[in-house]
Amino acid sequence: QVQLVESGGGLVQAGGSLRLSCAPSGSVFAVNAMGWYRQAPGKQRELVASISSGGGTNYADSVKGRFTISRDNAKKTVYLQMNSLKPEDTAVYYCNVDLIPTKGTMTWRNYWGQGTQVTVSS
Repeated sequence: QVQLVESGGGLVQAGGSLRLSCAPSGSVFAVNAMGWYRQAPGKQRELVASISSGGGTNYADSVKGRFTISRDNAKKTVYLQMNSLKPEDTAVYYCNVDLIPTKGTMTWRNYWGQGTQVTVSS
């Protein structure tokens, strides 16, 4: 059973930076699109940033110019560099990945990480 393991969340002051990482817990056959979502208390989960297998990126307007998504295809890892953090960035951040678990599966499946808390104090 594939699990996505996230790390890098924490408490930071406004204006500070954090870097999130996410990778499958074991070996997988292939990885396609990867992304980060977030959910603040009382709000719906929203897309923060995504990156295609070819490196194309997409960002929510609220994080453009402050956050950078990247990936290491050899490590099958996706990163989210978050700079100039604001209190409104406080949320649980989830990674989301389309992958093929094993060669025998040969169909893309969507997986979610367990979430990592990011808290930005004013």
